[in-house]
Amino acid sequence: MLDKILPRPDGQIEERLFEAMRYSTMGEGKRLRPFLVMASSALFKVSRTSALRVAAAIEMVHTYSLIHDDLPAMDNDDLRRGKPSCHKQFDEATAILAGDALLTQAFEVLADEETHPDPRVCTQLVRAMARAAGPYGMVGGQMIDLTGEGKSLSETQVTQLHLLKTGRIFAFACEAGAILGKAPNTMRVGLRAYAHDMGLAFQIKDDLLDVEASSNDLGKTAGKDQEQEKSTYVKLLGLERAREQAQMLCDQAIHHLDAFDDEAEPLRAVARFVIDRKR
Repeated sequence: MLDKILPRPDGQIEERLFEAMRYSTMGEGKRLRPFLVMASSALFKVSRTSALRVAAAIEMVHTYSLIHDDLPAMDNDDLRRGKPSCHKQFDEATAILAGDALLTQAFEVLADEETHPDPRVCTQLVRAMARAAGPYGMVGGQMIDLTGEGKSLSETQVTQLHLLKTGRIFAFACEAGAILGKAPNTMRVGLRAYAHDMGLAFQIKDDLLDVEASSNDLGKTAGKDQEQEKSTYVKLLGLERAREQAQMLCDQAIHHLDAFDDEAEPLRAVARFVIDRKR
């Protein structure tokens, strides 16, 4: 679906922009957020086309965030998904515009009637994605992350940072299926709780990998957190306690899915995956 939705170079003035968009989005990646959309959609018997379009939109937003995160003014990283970051492969201006284009096109995809014939559902998707990606979500978390460099943040502050920067997008991915399926709010509560705990477990594992894995294993530069003097769960808790916390959160996330029986097994598998992964 991503390949179908993303614009292709066509010899026009936008050709370099389109190449940069596809370069960053179509590369290797875990595709975890799109998978969560597909898994949550399956719980509510959502059509595959609708689910795939929302999954593509969230991957476009995620890729935009990675492109901008790697810029010299942000985390200044030259490696992403095992290859040069967008601004290294092209240039900074092109990378900024590629990120902007991916973000805005994602909302176009969500608002299209091909995603869902009910305009109210499309509106809910657009609003939920905007909330997750904007100042009360990912962008706000990134600002806290930047201003927290060189400072000693408390565990509460670090948790809030990651709930915004990473957790809100995970929550949208998990709730998207319920929105598409017009599920009652009672059915969404467990998915939100699952996303909350799974997202924090994911971040703790990221902090562990930054310390323990190589750049080759990660596909991005290892040791960046320490280099930039960031407050992390590993710094706050130590390696062993961080592992224990990640396992506890994984178990809690799985428990939140009890109401869905065996239909939620793919989501349970994701919770286990995020703490066992090697990159």
